[in-house]
Amino acid sequence: MRKLVWGAMLGMLVALMPALGRAQTATDISELQKFLQDTKDQGDLPVGTKITMQNWQQYKAFMPFGMVKLFQGGYQWKMPSDVEIPIGPAHFGNLPKTFVEATEKYGAQDSVQVLPNGHYVLQNYHGGVPFPNPQEPNRGWKELANVFFAYAPAIVTSTPNNMGKIWFVDRFGNISADTFDLVYRQSGYNTDPGIPADETYMPGSWYTEWFMEESPEQARYTTSLAIFFKDQEEHPFPDQYVFVPALRRSLRLSTSARCAPIFGSDWANDDAKLNGFNGATSIYTADWMSDRKVIELLDPAMKAGYDYPNNYDLPVGFTKPSWGAWEVRPASIIDVHRIPSEASGYCYADRVMYLDKEVWSTFWNDNFDSNHKLWKVFAYENAQGDIPGLGRAWVGIAAMAWDLQNTHMTIWSSWGNPHQRTHYFNHQAPAEFLNGVKYGSPSGLMQIMR
Repeated sequence: MRKLVWGAMLGMLVALMPALGRAQTATDISELQKFLQDTKDQGDLPVGTKITMQNWQQYKAFMPFGMVKLFQGGYQWKMPSDVEIPIGPAHFGNLPKTFVEATEKYGAQDSVQVLPNGHYVLQNYHGGVPFPNPQEPNRGWKELANVFFAYAPAIVTSTPNNMGKIWFVDRFGNISADTFDLVYRQSGYNTDPGIPADETYMPGSWYTEWFMEESPEQARYTTSLAIFFKDQEEHPFPDQYVFVPALRRSLRLSTSARCAPIFGSDWANDDAKLNGFNGATSIYTADWMSDRKVIELLDPAMKAGYDYPNNYDLPVGFTKPSWGAWEVRPASIIDVHRIPSEASGYCYADRVMYLDKEVWSTFWNDNFDSNHKLWKVFAYENAQGDIPGLGRAWVGIAAMAWDLQNTHMTIWSSWGNPHQRTHYFNHQAPAEFLNGVKYGSPSGLMQIMR
């Protein structure tokens, strides 16, 4: 849908050097499995430590595997020589009280049924964390369900006065950028005060994602809409629509579009959700791999994420110490994949997700291609914000995506202009953005450009 602008000389270089930036030897899933085995005795990582290029091997047991690969430097994307990861104390109590109360009320009754066709069905879910203490059988799937239904504010919006931004970086350091508006709404299972448990604007759904480009001008008004349904056996894939300005109408995308890039970014449709997984729980499952302590940037000073490249450690676009201290937090690692009957032709054979065991959102993903070779590495830098009636809680992300095979990078700062407010949550949003039909249904797409 979009192309980077290439100079004639750079085009010639691309043709002459198609393998530039790829690792000399491909990394596969077995190397990650060996890494987890070799580093299972983690030792300690004291508060006050600063992880640098000089000492990182001492602390690699606390890192996601993809971060280790960036430190090792085997790909063109690698950690800069001045990288610094400060370690601070861990903070807990990051979930709003109403979500915690729903977990306590309903969590014990949630269960999973595996159908004869291999599909998974979550039963008796009404809100909160589905499986607060996931155990076998089907532990990996239960943890995936926790991610899929992890807390996010009932309504998250940006506006034309406070647009988020996506930067695209190629292997030569060329940068282009898009701005966007978004309206993400939870249409069912709500626990936030003042919001109905079930909305009526898109019957049968529990979540909708509306995402529109504002710039560049030639792409303006291009809009994506994803609708997630409660009954995932009837709707194993989210309904996906795109409004095409040139046609003045919307198109419904096929299920194969789950692997398609979003607006030319390094995120596929299955990657792009506030909690890092945008697939489903019916046709996906997961293998539990490990419980361990992993470093995570949970509540960064998000003002640092507004301005690429100035507030990023280049060339890889990693966080600077000004973003805030990282925490050593309890995590679970799972390997997510399609069930066998749905795996043919899917882009990822393994999606290794690092899950924060309090908020149950992923903070790092290592995605492997259909041949189990490391392809993309995603960092999700989680943030907190003020939720009406609830105080500070987990609200969303800035994120980085590194395509290690094709040496392309996407930086996503969903927090808009640093001189203006960040997102609007729930009824903080301007009245227009509370229109669920307009921003959460296929018919609403036809109101664009009017």
